[in-house]
Amino acid sequence: MPLDYYRDQNQQPVVEVPHEQLSPEALRGVIESFVLREGTEYGERDVPLETKIGQVLRQIERGEAQIVFDPNSETVDVVVKKRIPQRQAQEPV
Repeated sequence: MPLDYYRDQNQQPVVEVPHEQLSPEALRGVIESFVLREGTEYGERDVPLETKIGQVLRQIERGEAQIVFDPNSETVDVVVKKRIPQRQAQEPV
């Protein structure tokens, strides 16, 4: 969901929370809450909680995911950033 999603509905937009501004405990709590939610299963094999947390943390550190705060619902979430496809160089015709 784009950060400006709520602007169209006359609500406050969600705000990106830089992970560096969270304490290690708070960051772990946000990520742990995210991976423990229903719907974040990793398929048929079990993946340990620590592995899941590490994977999400690396995505956040690489800028592939971000932490957002929704002031309308007063909730925090982890969302995957949309990737903009890079244009491939086109050869002259």
